[in-house]
Amino acid sequence: MLSRTGSHRSLPERGLLLLMVLVFLEGSVLPLGAASSPDISHQEKVDNHKAANQGHINHTKKAFPVLDLDYAHIKVPFEVALWVLLASLMKLGFHLIPRLSSIVPESCLLITVGLLVGGLIKLAGENVPPVLDSQLFFLCLLPPIILDAGYFLPIRPFMENLGTILMFAVVGTLWNAFFIGGLLYAVCQIQPNNPSRLHSLELLPCLLFGSIISAVDPVAVLAVFEEIHINELLHILVFGESLLNDAVTVVLYHLFEEYSGSGEVTVLDCFLGVISFLVVALGGVLVGAIYGILSAFTSRFTSHTRVIEPLFVFVYSYMAYLSAELFHLSGIMALISCGAVMRPYVEANISHKSHTTIKYFLKMWSSVSETLIFIFLGVATVDGPHDWDWLFVTVTVILCLVARIIGVYGLTYVINKFRIVKLTNKDQFIIAYGGLRGAIAFSLGFLLKEEHFPLRNMFLTAIITVVFFTVFVQGMTIKPLVELLAVKKKQEAKRTINEEIHIQFLDHLLTGIEDICGHYGHHHWKDKLNRFNKKYVKKCLIAGERSKEPQLIAFYHKMEMKQAIEMVESGGGVKLPSNVPSTVSMQNIQPKKAPAAKPAERALPQLPKGREEEIRKILRSNLQKTRLRLRSYNRHTLVADPFEDGFGDLLIKKQKIELEKKIKDMSNYLTVPAAPPDSPTMCRARLASGKDTDFKPAQQQKGSKLCPGM
Repeated sequence: MLSRTGSHRSLPERGLLLLMVLVFLEGSVLPLGAASSPDISHQEKVDNHKAANQGHINHTKKAFPVLDLDYAHIKVPFEVALWVLLASLMKLGFHLIPRLSSIVPESCLLITVGLLVGGLIKLAGENVPPVLDSQLFFLCLLPPIILDAGYFLPIRPFMENLGTILMFAVVGTLWNAFFIGGLLYAVCQIQPNNPSRLHSLELLPCLLFGSIISAVDPVAVLAVFEEIHINELLHILVFGESLLNDAVTVVLYHLFEEYSGSGEVTVLDCFLGVISFLVVALGGVLVGAIYGILSAFTSRFTSHTRVIEPLFVFVYSYMAYLSAELFHLSGIMALISCGAVMRPYVEANISHKSHTTIKYFLKMWSSVSETLIFIFLGVATVDGPHDWDWLFVTVTVILCLVARIIGVYGLTYVINKFRIVKLTNKDQFIIAYGGLRGAIAFSLGFLLKEEHFPLRNMFLTAIITVVFFTVFVQGMTIKPLVELLAVKKKQEAKRTINEEIHIQFLDHLLTGIEDICGHYGHHHWKDKLNRFNKKYVKKCLIAGERSKEPQLIAFYHKMEMKQAIEMVESGGGVKLPSNVPSTVSMQNIQPKKAPAAKPAERALPQLPKGREEEIRKILRSNLQKTRLRLRSYNRHTLVADPFEDGFGDLLIKKQKIELEKKIKDMSNYLTVPAAPPDSPTMCRARLASGKDTDFKPAQQQKGSKLCPGM
């Protein structure tokens, strides 16, 4: 055993590369070759053996097989495991080469791996399996990515920019679909004297193709924007658009597919299309919210069975997606609303271990699905029946770029009239350039039936070309462009209690200002919703005393526990930060018999003596000036402060002294010169007679002072 362990430890790191090559070859050749080989299966051998026994009277017993091969029995799960293992090894190898990951986006490399796998399968003389089937994509690969995005969606920036996101998602997608489809139809009808197959294209199939190719893909946007670390505003605008345009795409796809055969669309059909859009979008949100509330309510009663807490989150979310797809509603919007609704209540009920499980399982699941989607896209490119037409493909790529640029800049011109924080030209360029297409467009095109759309293969070829152009060209050049234009990057800063206090204070302040002005804006309705949530919803969906806990205290406990977990994971307690969390919140994650660690002293930064003396001088001068500051007067203050009475008298006395001084200075210039003082003889005579001294004691005292010698 010791020799085996030692030999295992002495293996070079190139073993990982060898393992990747073996899995690569095995996944591309072995399963397909075994599946399509002429060898008979175990069941066929048994049937032939029974037939031979019936044909021969003199039967001799055959030896029991020690080792047998039955690949058909484990074909599907074995191939799925090989694909997942290949995707994981590719992702691991990609991040082991930091220079490559800084130049080429991960999505481009994964598509290239898919192209290589498909090429090897072709070279082996086997049929490439239909890996990117629409059912597999929409029911298995897409939901984990959308759930991860919806569950961890930043609610505050999303709601603050909801109007802008809806403009890009609804109006922008409609503009792209009709602009691309209409101009494509016009281009196909050029040169009527030189007839070609493009002249057979009608308007509705072109509009259907435009609706498929116009939608921004959330998987491609996530894969590229998370690598360039763009600021939160641009990320939420582009990613929010890619999520919410699903409803528009679904409605346009079904509408044009339905009426492509009839060839005409009436005004009633357009009106029903608008109603269908509202039903698809709002219905998807409603279905997701219902399942989110059910998940939160179920988590109230899982305090005795903590093991199954993450299961409810995954199952309810997937049921929301399937229920929306059942009625042809927007499954993406159902997942987004389900994750956003359930998260605050579920996290208040479940344990911290369950929260960690949900977080890492969602990240792992979405990462594997995203990797498989791009690999399958490359494999399907090699396999798919292509019908290349230079005119159609080139015009499609150009129209996609032109429609995106015109739509973004035109809508932003209108949006900036209502936004407080305007979108700059740099922001508009990144939004327009970040409109990536992906596997959703390919899967929708794959669903088209060839008997209804004879040029389906040409559509698929154009879609793949647009996807490759946006992912490779735009995805690889957007990071250098962001650095060249000096676009603001995302700041990795943790929220603090001070920041949370100021955010809540500003929310209450703006709500009060709206109430005073009589303008019921979004702050007013947000405050109403928070009050309703605190008074009714929390009591139903959150168990125990946590339902009565203020938002600030809940945020503090969340930060405290997060810091405690990070401290334990980083080394137990060798070096603790200065703000150590309380031991009450640590009891669930720290060992009970762990020795108490001494908090490390805070190290003061070393300053040079000159700098220290300069700081002391600045503080000394400023601290002395603070004693001379007076309280400011506010005319809106209606309630008198009893402690300001003496302070008011002091102000009045000071103002009176200053006024008397000004009057005295002015009297030297506005009055006649005063009479000269009396002589000593006149003073004594006036005092002896007592004249004018009975009722003027002040003048008598003044006269006594003015008399010299007295």
